[in-house]
Amino acid sequence: MLSFFKKKKKKVVIIGLDGVPYTLLNFYIEQGVMPNFKAMMGEGSFHKMETSLPEISSVAWTSFMTGKNPGEHGIFGFMELREGSYNMYFPNYTDVKAPTFWDAAGVQSVVLNVPQTYPARALKGVMTSGFVALDLKKATYPESAYNYLNSINYKIDVNASLAKDNVPAFLKDLSFTFEKRREAIRHFFQNEDWQIFIGTITETDRLHHFFFHHALNDGEFHGEFINFYRKLDTFLGEMYEKTKKENALFLTCSDHGFTPIKTEVYINKWLIENGYLELTDKDEGIETITETSRAFCLDPSRIYIHLNGKYPKGTVKDSQYQDLRNELAQKLKSLVFNGDKVVKDVFFKEDIFKGHYADKGPDIYVLPNYGFDLKGTFNRESVFGITHFRGMHTYDDAHLFISDKLSSSNFKIEDIAGIVSRHID
Repeated sequence: MLSFFKKKKKKVVIIGLDGVPYTLLNFYIEQGVMPNFKAMMGEGSFHKMETSLPEISSVAWTSFMTGKNPGEHGIFGFMELREGSYNMYFPNYTDVKAPTFWDAAGVQSVVLNVPQTYPARALKGVMTSGFVALDLKKATYPESAYNYLNSINYKIDVNASLAKDNVPAFLKDLSFTFEKRREAIRHFFQNEDWQIFIGTITETDRLHHFFFHHALNDGEFHGEFINFYRKLDTFLGEMYEKTKKENALFLTCSDHGFTPIKTEVYINKWLIENGYLELTDKDEGIETITETSRAFCLDPSRIYIHLNGKYPKGTVKDSQYQDLRNELAQKLKSLVFNGDKVVKDVFFKEDIFKGHYADKGPDIYVLPNYGFDLKGTFNRESVFGITHFRGMHTYDDAHLFISDKLSSSNFKIEDIAGIVSRHID
């Protein structure tokens, strides 16, 4: 018998909050800065969440949108070496090897400002790419969406270079970019047909990188944090109420946590000082590596063994591989700064990556203790140093809010794709 009743489509709304820690949200809730989020918590579930390793946006957001670990989706960092060479390149959306949950579902979707989705590609709905996106037209599908964004002077990202030399201009640009982000999210929410809706706020991450040391105290820029998070809370409350009217599931999540920086730690300089790496010109970086080099590091703390047959100048034999990894791991674990241990843990790639592309990952991944921002920079004069950055990513302090009561409380960023897929199925 034919049914005259059409099954109502289940909907999901996700507001991504780049770099917003679970602990910071809790603090601002307790301080009365975020009353709307506090009310949301009373109706749903709020959880601390682990992110990907490496704990950087390009990897984490790819794990978010595919439900896979880097060994399955193929993204291990913002920069990679081309196979069989020392030439660096930016992996982009075309390099993602696993399907996104919106593509897999095949439903009408709006995907706004998710990092690692540039250049935008056709989908059933609307996409405008997030960081790293170079051109708004190439970052947006379809053309009608581009025309709208261009008409409102939408910005892909904040001009982060201003934070170093012109803080007032940076904060003004941050506020403008955030307002345009909210304007675009509201527009597409109201004017597009969608079953999955994702809008990501990246201004949080930019604020945190330069001023996170003022997030929890009364320092010079503490007021900027309070004002920004009040605006963010108002926006979240608005979107939550709109979502309830759509009878949709509502989530917020971050791609990693944040903590203040005690010092940056330059792993390649450490490798040089300990006799593992030699460069003929440190300002030219990896391209000047010598045959005597046994290891090198790419951001943030991905160490690669300079294997014979894998790299043009590589001389490390397969028979030396495991002993060298063990030696490096032992020495890195003993690294200290002002009496504090720098390294929390050292992982071999088989410990944390699985899947067809796992072998493309770093041979060693170094996870720091809070406050030690590990870097793959090649041209530093000392192992430790401070720049204009004041906040660093953390692995175990991302957050997940969901407008449903969940029995589980142990979440990883890869789990979100499954939550969405099961809901709309």
